[in-house]
Amino acid sequence: MGNSSTWHFPPVMALRTTFLDAFQDTMKPLFSDPDVRLNSVLARLEESVRYNTTDGKLNRGVAVLHTTNLLGRSDKKEQALALGWCIEILQGFLLVADDIMDNSLTRRGKPCWFRKVGLSAINDSILLDSSVYAVLKAHIKSEPCYLDCLELFLDVTRKTSYGQGLDLESESLSLSDFTMERYSAIVQYKTAYYSFYLPVALAMHLCGHNRPEQLEFAKLILLQIGHYFQVQDDYLDCFGDPKVIGKIGTDIQERKCSWLFITAMSLASEEEKTLLGEIYGQTDDASVGRVKELYHKLPLRERYQEYCTKTYQDISAAIAEDKSGLPKEAFSDFLDAIHKRNK
Repeated sequence: MGNSSTWHFPPVMALRTTFLDAFQDTMKPLFSDPDVRLNSVLARLEESVRYNTTDGKLNRGVAVLHTTNLLGRSDKKEQALALGWCIEILQGFLLVADDIMDNSLTRRGKPCWFRKVGLSAINDSILLDSSVYAVLKAHIKSEPCYLDCLELFLDVTRKTSYGQGLDLESESLSLSDFTMERYSAIVQYKTAYYSFYLPVALAMHLCGHNRPEQLEFAKLILLQIGHYFQVQDDYLDCFGDPKVIGKIGTDIQERKCSWLFITAMSLASEEEKTLLGEIYGQTDDASVGRVKELYHKLPLRERYQEYCTKTYQDISAAIAEDKSGLPKEAFSDFLDAIHKRNK
């Protein structure tokens, strides 16, 4: 359900240790209850939270702290850390559920949680989801932004589930239904809202920089950055070096509604389109190899470079022209972090 791909976000290097150090204090209310009959369940919850959150890159969580600092409210550090960990718990919930649906083997270099505990992981995912709101209430309830943050988490979780639904539907659709319009909807709902908009919007609410026009601009820019990020991810799935990106791409075998496939179909001859239609989604090495051979034959790399250059210029221009009063680094730091990435 969630997208596990990561990017090198420079502030992470400086703030990741601070963020990790806050884990125990932030989660303390979550792992304790006066009813001793829940001790074993809470111990299992703690194991699940640690297993499914602390080994990640933590870009989303750290981004809340980074944006809060940019907005000049370092005095809200504790609250920013709590909001950041809420996002990481949400990410854990999404990935546990996603791995079950995809029947995946590994996540972040270790067995998926459900491979470790079985299908009781379904209940763990429900507990992870509810834990977002327990941590939020414990640390943010006294803040003026509590209701805004609560509603934002509910809204983004629902939108991400819509995106997962669109992605799952693609498995049974005709390849002719794989359009750029459908692709953009999947990316926006499945990835961009929770990975890019949510961290910044939470910090904006926390710091009181949440006028409607400010939130609307943030959403506009960050959803565009999220789309740019996913196009890169699709490209690297085929053209990236597995030793660099840390995985072997499987979009072809999984018949993904990807930017590469849609763009390839727009560039291919009728004969090539027929061939793609016959072999795309086949899992045997020969079919996968033929799709990749065709991808390399078509001018996909050139089209990708054109897309990246124009998208970076357009988003940069929009950030430069913004008059909302928000620090431009809140957006340009994200953009620069993913621009020209190779993993």
